[in-house]
Amino acid sequence: MEAIQPSRSRRERPAKPALSRDGIIRQAVVLLRSEGLERVTMRRLASELDTGPASLYVYVRNTAELHAAVIDELLGTVPLVPESSDVGWHDRITRVLASYTGVLFEHPTLARSALVTRPSGPNYLALVDRLLSLLREGGVPDDRSAWGIDLLLLYATSIAAEHVTRAEAEGAPDHEEAFTAALRDAHHAGYPAIAALGSDLLSGSPEARYEWGVAVLLAGIASAPRPTIAASGPMPWSRTS
Repeated sequence: MEAIQPSRSRRERPAKPALSRDGIIRQAVVLLRSEGLERVTMRRLASELDTGPASLYVYVRNTAELHAAVIDELLGTVPLVPESSDVGWHDRITRVLASYTGVLFEHPTLARSALVTRPSGPNYLALVDRLLSLLREGGVPDDRSAWGIDLLLLYATSIAAEHVTRAEAEGAPDHEEAFTAALRDAHHAGYPAIAALGSDLLSGSPEARYEWGVAVLLAGIASAPRPTIAASGPMPWSRTS
């Protein structure tokens, strides 16, 4: 008869590492890299850390806050200082934003989450602070920079979310071919303005169009004064039920 092995007392078991917010976020980033953001849940994370979900809520209030912290952690890889001191403020903003977009582009679900999740950690604040400093260096009035920073980050975020979502979409190449064909036949279909521009509507590399988009935003932020009253009245998303 096989001898029954005595159970190990709690004192004899190896102690689990103490929970901390930093440790939880680091493990969440590991999960993101290996399984995607959709798998970064409080329950899944608790399992990885050999604890219960309730223990995590002491450090992170909910999944949305967890995802925001993950985004902030990854933003630590965005270089905020250019390699060359000869680069002007305009190009430095473009490079910082492009690097930010690149971080999101590496993680499709993260890019989509970033559209509705606003991080508040040190890396995100450092990114915002750097962009504001560069706008001030370029002579952009502070009141316009305060509003313009939202436009710059929304543009950089939406580019990443659009491209990764389109790449994952079923039948994406077919949709692209159908759109190109529609532009080509615009003259016959009664769309003269589209026909006049033709293939130029799809011209340019993604990099060139990205940089041009940043340039347009910077020019507008610098020149467009902030309105005192919205001319169009309340927007649908500003109304409360």
